[in-house]
Amino acid sequence: MSAPGDDAPSRSERERSRSREHGDSTFQNQVRAARTEFEHQIGKARADFEQANERINARTGRNLFVAILIGIAIGVVVIGSLIFVKWVFVLFAIPVALLGVFELVRALQAAGRRVDVVPQLVAGAAVLAAGFLLDAGTHWVVVFAAVVSVIVWRLMAQMVSVESRRYGQVLSDVLISGFVQLYVPFLGSLLLILLREDGGEFWVLAMIAVVVGADTGAYAAGLAFGKHPMAPRISPKKTWEGFAGAGVVAVLVAVGFAWLLLGLPAWTGVIIGLVILGSATVGDLAESMIKRDLGIKDMSSWLPGHGGVLDRLDSILPSTVVALVLFHALSPLVMS
Repeated sequence: MSAPGDDAPSRSERERSRSREHGDSTFQNQVRAARTEFEHQIGKARADFEQANERINARTGRNLFVAILIGIAIGVVVIGSLIFVKWVFVLFAIPVALLGVFELVRALQAAGRRVDVVPQLVAGAAVLAAGFLLDAGTHWVVVFAAVVSVIVWRLMAQMVSVESRRYGQVLSDVLISGFVQLYVPFLGSLLLILLREDGGEFWVLAMIAVVVGADTGAYAAGLAFGKHPMAPRISPKKTWEGFAGAGVVAVLVAVGFAWLLLGLPAWTGVIIGLVILGSATVGDLAESMIKRDLGIKDMSSWLPGHGGVLDRLDSILPSTVVALVLFHALSPLVMS
């Protein structure tokens, strides 16, 4: 028989074991409770974010989060190429411009216009390449030849077509064909002409930065304070409050670039900012008017959150003209 004291260690061990199991169970319960609370908070934050994102999307008509990510990616490519090797920017700019031509032609075709894709792309590539590679006089010859070629092609295509179209429709198709070349390839080639100038890459970067700054300022101010429509028949979501925000940001960005990068007096940044603000606004409203005439919201859906390529180029294309003019007008003021 076992002595009475023989069971004491066994009972003590069992008590310690139960105590450890109870402690482990309490710790596991605490971990599960903390994890449940963490998952609840994450779910609540996600729901709040989705609700806020839906409200912003409903107000602005685009996915802001995706738009920001795509904008950052494009910005890295543009800034990197312009700062380090500017001819790399050409390899980016020409395909982007041609995608804009393709978008515009397809949108016109969907609206019943007769515009030819391949001739437009070939002529557009020639105009863009001439802007960077050829002298100014030859560039103008290429532009003229491009416009004439797409018009002649359209007339020849209509002559051999079995489809009967009225004189007014054919004339409209011809004029639109020439317009496509002047709107995207020609204006885009002016940017490449500016790029090849000594220090032109910094002017291109400054112009794009001012346009993007104006767009961002208009977006933020319009979202926060927008109440008075600027051009309701053309673009209902644009407001005067947004335009004021665009002006403030555009001038601030332009002053910074003029002083720190372009070697110009700071006051010239005010001129640069206001002039580019005007050209960017005109370009934005002009493309909105084209889309309204075609009955579409975006030129395409290739860039989620932004629409199409041309929807991002609308403010940049007309600003190439004023940027080139400003370069030649203000270069004598560059401080040594």
